[in-house]
Amino acid sequence: MLTSCCVLFIVTSPVLTHLTQEGKAQTSWMLNDRVKGEMEKENRRVVLVTGASSGIGLACATHLAGRGFRVYGTSRRAAAGTPGDVTMLAADVTDDRSVEQAIATVLDREGRLDIVVNNAGMGIAGPVESTSIEQAKGQFEVNFFGAFRVCRAVLPAMRRQRSGYIINIGSIGGLLAIPYQSMYSASKFALEGLSEALRMEVRPFGIRVVIIEPGDHKTALTENRQFTEISIATDAYSPSFEAALLKTAHEPSTPSAAPAEDTAGAPSSTLLRSIARNSINTPNPMIASGQMSCEMSKSKMRM
Repeated sequence: MLTSCCVLFIVTSPVLTHLTQEGKAQTSWMLNDRVKGEMEKENRRVVLVTGASSGIGLACATHLAGRGFRVYGTSRRAAAGTPGDVTMLAADVTDDRSVEQAIATVLDREGRLDIVVNNAGMGIAGPVESTSIEQAKGQFEVNFFGAFRVCRAVLPAMRRQRSGYIINIGSIGGLLAIPYQSMYSASKFALEGLSEALRMEVRPFGIRVVIIEPGDHKTALTENRQFTEISIATDAYSPSFEAALLKTAHEPSTPSAAPAEDTAGAPSSTLLRSIARNSINTPNPMIASGQMSCEMSKSKMRM
């Protein structure tokens, strides 16, 4: 990408010493216009955000669209009203064909895909003892295999481009297990491992992989949380299970949970804004959001 040093070259280059003042001004204008064109092209990077109908995904999608990026968002049912300048597509991350079709649509329309934010996710709650195999598989199908499917589908295009960013939305639950959210935590731990390995595999192709680890925030994830089939009837776990639920209930009087817009604002302002400016070549592989998540992430990076 061209930078302001191009403008400095206009003044200091000996090649321009023989030009008239008018010629210098015209050349300066032409190069400045070229720089501006390159910057505008950079700001029109194509972004795909999964799970963009609410919460962190919606905030990230609208933030990037507001900065001039060409943003596509996905949800299981494409929203009737497009939020801002975000183009919504229907895609189910648990279905191979659905994921492939959504990505093919973006590539057909835009010819490239620069940034992918794997945000689609869900949560189940209950003791391990009362969690069925099917429920556990369902959790992993969305949180882990969903991101895995998207990564596999976008990598061929990014390798051809020799560039790209894959941003996986992890969780503090991927750094420190949360009681009664064992399958959610396990799926986020798995996503951590996938992201770390993938980052090393695709670095030679100019592709960067980052995982963001939010702490507790007020999003629809908690409201839409599913419960294990017999957890409510499991008397042995009831006292501690109910206490754990209260801690994540996001009551208006509870100060521990940050608003969703703050949640998405943090990764957007630190990582996504940096991508918009093209000011980093090797982004931090782990971006934490929230005090506890930051502390856990720093501890892990020191290991």
